[in-house]
Amino acid sequence: MISRRLALAGALALTAGVFAAKGLRRAVAKPTQAPTPTQPAGPFYPQAIPTEHDPDLVKVAGEYQALGQVVHLEGTVRTVDGAAVPKAWVEIWQCDANGVYHHVGDRQGGAEDHGFQGYGAALTNAFGLYQFRTIHPMPYPGRTPHIHVMVSAPGVRRLVTQLYVAGLESNARDFLFSRLDPEQQARLLVEFKPAPELQAGALAGRFDLVVERA
Repeated sequence: MISRRLALAGALALTAGVFAAKGLRRAVAKPTQAPTPTQPAGPFYPQAIPTEHDPDLVKVAGEYQALGQVVHLEGTVRTVDGAAVPKAWVEIWQCDANGVYHHVGDRQGGAEDHGFQGYGAALTNAFGLYQFRTIHPMPYPGRTPHIHVMVSAPGVRRLVTQLYVAGLESNARDFLFSRLDPEQQARLLVEFKPAPELQAGALAGRFDLVVERA
């Protein structure tokens, strides 16, 4: 009983320390890192989720190989206080190697690569990890190479953003990327490096995502 009273007294003392002198105000933990900068979803998010939307965008129905250089993209989804977000629904979509989005609204006139899925989705595991196999981002008329990303999960705010390829001169001319300050830009850049251990000729990159609690 005494130990329980001491524990309770200690807890009360700790609680009292987080309140401001002006009155009882809810204590909010200071974020350990800023949330990932948001970016527009753009006009080419699927009107309906395609039948084939697995995390491997490089093969359609397991038969056709996409044009372009294969990249393995992975990362984690965490809250601003560092907690992993399991079972988060991570979506990506991008244009194919011909610069065409697989969307009825894309009227660029290019030939669509039927070996590229165009859209994929994955659930994070218990550690908040997601993985995709796709192609290296390609330029789209008026835009620097990029991949659209959306994250949804119970208890967190939906995040819509875009990842960009590190080291490209065209990034500075992109009307969306150039609006960000240098610190925000750095958090949306991904460096793709050779990954022969994963697949011959493939690249690999990491894009960690930080979301806010709802």
